[in-house]
Amino acid sequence: MKKVIDGKMYNTETAELVHEWDNGRFTSDFRYRRKVLYRTKKGKWFIHHNGGAMTDMAVSCGSNSFSGSEDIEPISEKNALRFLESHDGIKAIEKYFADQIEEA
Repeated sequence: MKKVIDGKMYNTETAELVHEWDNGRFTSDFRYRRKVLYRTKKGKWFIHHNGGAMTDMAVSCGSNSFSGSEDIEPISEKNALRFLESHDGIKAIEKYFADQIEEA
């Protein structure tokens, strides 16, 4: 997916896939939800969202009818780390944010 936001191109085909998360449902399930964290070649972070008709990604497509959709959300480096912390992205945290974490 490609999307221009504030004059910047975000492209899932050219960015580096950092971490994937989904809720374990089949893609045909109306409750399917997926989030994929990417990093552009210039170091910008974004999430590619994908979800079914019974998720926060639902879009109206007529009278009382809904469909799933996808979107791109640019995020800060701080929010990329938060995303990884809350979506089991320990390997990505160690790779991209090792200097920002410490032993407990």
